[in-house]
Amino acid sequence: MNLDKYLPLTETTLYILLSLNEPGHGYIVMQKVEELSNGKVRIAAGTMYGALENLTKQNLISILDVGDKRRKVYQITELGKMVLQQETNRLAHIVSVAEKYGYKITEGSDC
Repeated sequence: MNLDKYLPLTETTLYILLSLNEPGHGYIVMQKVEELSNGKVRIAAGTMYGALENLTKQNLISILDVGDKRRKVYQITELGKMVLQQETNRLAHIVSVAEKYGYKITEGSDC
């Protein structure tokens, strides 16, 4: 399956997909994104719900039926997992090329 049409992922999208490794509602996703990014990525509520809607339309995430119409719970789909893996591979390749030129990942860097 050609996943190139989904790539590259924005930083926000990458963190949203990673945060949905476990199902969660929008507020939980917002908190998890901030946690995973060490506070570097903060998503406002309006932006978050727009992103979740867009990712749902792309079938990268889906809405779980939890019996509460007031709160939507999202989870990453198999397609979303494949896209996330492809993006992870792409980023790893970039890092390996940079390392060949002497650039190293340093612990505690401000990334």
